Amino acid sequence: MKYYAVLDTNVIVSALLKTGSVPGQIAAEALLGDIIPVLNQDIIWEYEDVLKRPKFKFNESVIDVLLDDLKRRAVFVDAASVNEIMPDPKDVIFYAVLMEKRREEEAYLVTGNLKHFPIRTYIVTPREMLDILQEGRI
Repeated sequence: MKYYAVLDTNVIVSALLKTGSVPGQIAAEALLGDIIPVLNQDIIWEYEDVLKRPKFKFNESVIDVLLDDLKRRAVFVDAASVNEIMPDPKDVIFYAVLMEKRREEEAYLVTGNLKHFPIRTYIVTPREMLDILQEGRI
C-alpha cells in the first residue's frame, strides 16, 4: 500500500544525521518505498535552506541527490488556505500542503515536533508513520 506524506524538515535533517534512525527509515521509504512525498516549491526551498546551513556540514552533492530523488517521486500540490495558527510560521506551508492533498486523498504529515501542529490523527511522528506502514503490509 502507498501512503502520501508531507515530511517536515526535521525528519529530513534527522535522516541525514543518522541514516539508520527512524527518520532515516522514513526518508528511505520516501525515496524507495511505500511513502509518496507530497511537496511544493516552498517546501523544497525550506529543505535546501536548512540542509545547507553550515552547522550541519552536510555534503552539498548529497543534499542535491536527496532533493532530486524526493522531487522525482513526489506529487506536487499547491498550498491550501488554512486558518490554523502555528507556533512557527515556517510550519504553515507543511500543514497547508497537507490539507490540500487531503482534499483528494488520505495523507499524513510526519514530524518530530507534534507540538508545532494542531492535534490531528493524520499528523504523526516518524515512529507512528512506520507503524502505519507496517500495518499496511500485514
